[in-house]
Amino acid sequence: MADVNHTAFRPGTFLLVGIPGLEKFHLWISLPFFSMYIFALLGNLVLLFTIVREQSLHKPMYLFLSALTVADLLLSTTTVPRMLAIFWFRVGDISFGACIAQAFLIHFIFVAESAILVAMAFDRYVAICNPLRYVTLLTHSVIWRIELAAVVRSFCIVLPGIHLVLRLSYCRNRVIPHSYCEHMGIARLACTSIKVNAVYGLTVALLSAGIDVVFIAVSYGLILRAVFQLPSAGARRKAMSTCTSHLCIIFLFYTPAFFSFFTHRFGGHSIPRHVHILLACLYVVVPPMLNPVIYGVNNKQIRETVMSMLSWMGSRRN
Repeated sequence: MADVNHTAFRPGTFLLVGIPGLEKFHLWISLPFFSMYIFALLGNLVLLFTIVREQSLHKPMYLFLSALTVADLLLSTTTVPRMLAIFWFRVGDISFGACIAQAFLIHFIFVAESAILVAMAFDRYVAICNPLRYVTLLTHSVIWRIELAAVVRSFCIVLPGIHLVLRLSYCRNRVIPHSYCEHMGIARLACTSIKVNAVYGLTVALLSAGIDVVFIAVSYGLILRAVFQLPSAGARRKAMSTCTSHLCIIFLFYTPAFFSFFTHRFGGHSIPRHVHILLACLYVVVPPMLNPVIYGVNNKQIRETVMSMLSWMGSRRN
């Protein structure tokens, strides 16, 4: 009977500790995170406003980019403000429901953003390898269906993992050694076996994000073959410029995510815990901060549109 009472406990709140082992440096660590978050907010909002306002940017590539921008805003805003509250005010308490909701949103956004990157790779493949069918194939209705499919797919993939967390029985320990809530961080506080949770998390990572990476790699293999067959050097440069921006975003998105995921599960004691957590924290703020910069610098149309908007605002003020 005592064992039943022990395992049936579900805490009303969890305690997020921030970056374990670096608590005395939290204030200093918060400064770059706050700066990156502000840059991420401003950059993505400017990029989103530019795409929405400028009619000439209502093209498939930019519509997918706007979806990516929304995902970046949601990802950083779901995690960074609470992270800063821990760093600044040591407010680590989070209710069980809020923790579950945060974990759901983080994993949901990751899977959705991965699907958006696949769609962007497909967009570049059609634009470069089959340009005559580009306008007829990627209509606005098709783009909305693709984005809706990405949302539904994310929901279907993430919801079972949240259900697996909710069915667990928890011990009295309510301390999560992390700066935000995620699936396995919550599951490790359970008294019952979490083998199913671990297997499901690994399977989802390999089958969803892993398959997405394969599709992106195949798309870019075909794209690069087509680019090098273009007769004009100018056309090759233009195509490579667009592809380079997308490849940079893909690298920024998947590299820290996979590194954090696999070292968290298989790294053992070879990598200190605070390194795991610090990388996981950087993942939710660095790509959202750099994505607008990469597209703003490398994309001439966006750059010129933003500059014309700024000059128009300056002339209106004068």
